[in-house]
Amino acid sequence: MMKHNPQPWLKTLSLTAGLTFSSLAMSGGTLTVASPQDPGSWDPVDTFLVNWASVATNIYDGLTYRGPDLKLQPGLATGWEQLDDGRRIRFTLRQNVTFHNGEPFNANAVKFTIERLLGEEGKKGPQRSNYTAIERVDIVDEFTVDFFLNKPDPVLLTKLAGYGAMIVPPKYIAEKGEQYFNTHPVGTGPFQFVNYEPKVGIELKAYDNHWGSAPNISELNYRFISEPSTAVAELQAGRVDLVIPPTIPIAMIPTIEANPKLSVVTTPSPTVYALRFNSKSGITKDERVRKAMIYGVDRKAIIDSILGGQAEQIASFQSSISFGNDPAMKPLPYDPSKAMQLLKQAGVKPGTKVQIDIRGNNATFNEVAQAVASYLQIIGLNATIKPYETNVLLNDIIPAGKTGAMFQQSWGGWTLDYDNTAYFMYHTGEKWNPYDSDPELDQQLESQRTLLDPEQREAILQSIARYTANRALEMPLYSLNAIYGVSNRVNNFTPVPDSRLRFTDVTVD
Repeated sequence: MMKHNPQPWLKTLSLTAGLTFSSLAMSGGTLTVASPQDPGSWDPVDTFLVNWASVATNIYDGLTYRGPDLKLQPGLATGWEQLDDGRRIRFTLRQNVTFHNGEPFNANAVKFTIERLLGEEGKKGPQRSNYTAIERVDIVDEFTVDFFLNKPDPVLLTKLAGYGAMIVPPKYIAEKGEQYFNTHPVGTGPFQFVNYEPKVGIELKAYDNHWGSAPNISELNYRFISEPSTAVAELQAGRVDLVIPPTIPIAMIPTIEANPKLSVVTTPSPTVYALRFNSKSGITKDERVRKAMIYGVDRKAIIDSILGGQAEQIASFQSSISFGNDPAMKPLPYDPSKAMQLLKQAGVKPGTKVQIDIRGNNATFNEVAQAVASYLQIIGLNATIKPYETNVLLNDIIPAGKTGAMFQQSWGGWTLDYDNTAYFMYHTGEKWNPYDSDPELDQQLESQRTLLDPEQREAILQSIARYTANRALEMPLYSLNAIYGVSNRVNNFTPVPDSRLRFTDVTVD
């Protein structure tokens, strides 16, 4: 039996003169953040987008919480025990917590959240499969719940800290309906919803009755600015205080640093970039062609010339801080002669066209894609780039299998565990795997999810990384630092690797 004891500092503190920590912390001020993307829905079950989490981490709480130090801490659960060889987890819930609408948080809210996530509403979004190890949730009493698992899930406690498992209000959703909840979110987090204008922004305000550390700012506003030059211009003009990843192009870092009122803050991140292949049809159905295209692109030169030292080359679709990364793995080398040899063996004629689909709002990756296209021209392929609006590419093109030969995939890997990337990229039937079905790979992916022994899991995850690299399911490119542009009027800002920003400690001058 493993038992987690909460840190005493996470409890609501009582101070002298009858003041609580929450009421004392409020000091006012507005923080305005430029985010490159409107997720389109604020429902936790609807998205995997990092830019959703950059906002919603302030609106919602999970049972667990992972802070900037990447360590797991109590959230709406003050403690937990893993029982029955990992097939049951008992959570002790935090008392005297209310949702922003005044509705009480209790065991019923937890049960409702998980059943909704695993039910018909959850099936509509990409989150459900992340939590299918949960068989049912039983209420022990008002502030105790048992999670019964159909198999152990060694990453579940981390998953419960974000995205689909954020706790939602049962009564509010029942009264207002699912569509209303999408655009009028209610959680238990330190900021509550005020207004949302699609494609423009979302406004939040401090929630005075938050159970933990209340924010030092009174208002938190996000503006959705997809054009990087516009976001940087707004930062320079003082109309936004913070520009979050992945907005800022490497080429614009010197511009920001030249302004004495601004700073650039970076930190290593789990975010990885790749060009994935259509392995079902066209010339990239042939593994030899996929490997030829990888051999034909000098990824290190791209990193050095375009990314200015803010990235690291990867051999598999995960960063060096991912559990499951094998440091002994090396990327395929740049070898244009080998590339042309493989293309010839595969019967690919010089001048054959290949289309590369990318997100149109990422200026840095646009440069990377242009460089990739140029390298592919050298080995005899006529590469063209097709940009899409991000939501269109992610929601309409990739899941429906309508991409060209290659398509951009950027992945946060926010659990810092390769499972959270590999399962969704490679398992048959997953949203982000529209083309491939490999029973052997499916078996490996499923087998590691049943293991609690970290060494056994790590060995299988590393095997998966080698297997997928050998099949050349994508062209691994790089892991990119999280790059923030920050106004000097912002104090106590901590850049986080996973972009899941929580602004309780920030102050503004």
